[in-house]
Amino acid sequence: MENIYTEKIKIGMSSCMYGARVRYNSKGWEMLGYLHRERSNYLWTPVCPEVMSGMGVPRSPIRLVGGNGEDFWIGNTKVKNREGRDVTSMMGKGALACYETLERAEVDAYIFMEGSPSCGVYRTTLKNKRLGKPPGVFGALLLNRGYFLIPAQDLQSPVKWWDWRRRLTAFVWLKRQKVTEVKDLYEIWHILKFLCQELDEKSARELGHRIGSFKKDIGEKVVAEVKDEILEILRKPSDVKRVKQWLWKNYIHLKKSKGISIEDVCPPEALRNMTHIAEEMIHVEIESRDKGLIFGSSPINYKPSR
Repeated sequence: MENIYTEKIKIGMSSCMYGARVRYNSKGWEMLGYLHRERSNYLWTPVCPEVMSGMGVPRSPIRLVGGNGEDFWIGNTKVKNREGRDVTSMMGKGALACYETLERAEVDAYIFMEGSPSCGVYRTTLKNKRLGKPPGVFGALLLNRGYFLIPAQDLQSPVKWWDWRRRLTAFVWLKRQKVTEVKDLYEIWHILKFLCQELDEKSARELGHRIGSFKKDIGEKVVAEVKDEILEILRKPSDVKRVKQWLWKNYIHLKKSKGISIEDVCPPEALRNMTHIAEEMIHVEIESRDKGLIFGSSPINYKPSR
């Protein structure tokens, strides 16, 4: 099983984060600028459920009334604008129209505008430090359909984007793998285990022990369930402390076992800025992949065609 993925990953994105001036107040932000040339490694599908609802730009801001986006889809929450007009039906149609667009585009991930009552996942308001009633209407729909969800503000941080990017690549690679037998799980776990241990060590070690105990004929259903468990772990973000610790651990392993040596890779206790940490990780990625090795922190080699 090769740890290489060559097809361009398709990502949906809140249109206002893509640069379109479609927010209720006619504003928008071009967040992909933070990715520089790396943005060309992906295919983008920007959508806006509020615009697709027919509310137009500019428009009165909306809010969830009576519950969150999960409640919306079972009929227990309404959406109203600032003037008190009920736009529940419009919002539902707009969200479904955007979802259908993402499905046609065969999108696996979505970069969302946090704080939006439609696209937000962990908060649905930008006022002060309040969370609002998360998730939003569209955010809830994408959560329930298993999308890999990325907050747009994390594109500004080189370390956070690196974390999202490496996990997204592993997520899409795993989704595309035909996994029907125990031997498939063995091969997948050999490639992904160190990344999963960084993200959720307890769950990953329990899962690793379970995979190691499997007999040959456990059945395709159990195999598929384990695959889903791994996908769920890959959705979980890391943090700077764990990124540095596992970068060093995996680098030292490559240095001792494969002879890789990179001068600017620092131990986890060394003080340096986020840009330097990201550069270290990228250097180890490049060096290990040039030599055909697996770098445990970023195990899938993403080589999209230009």
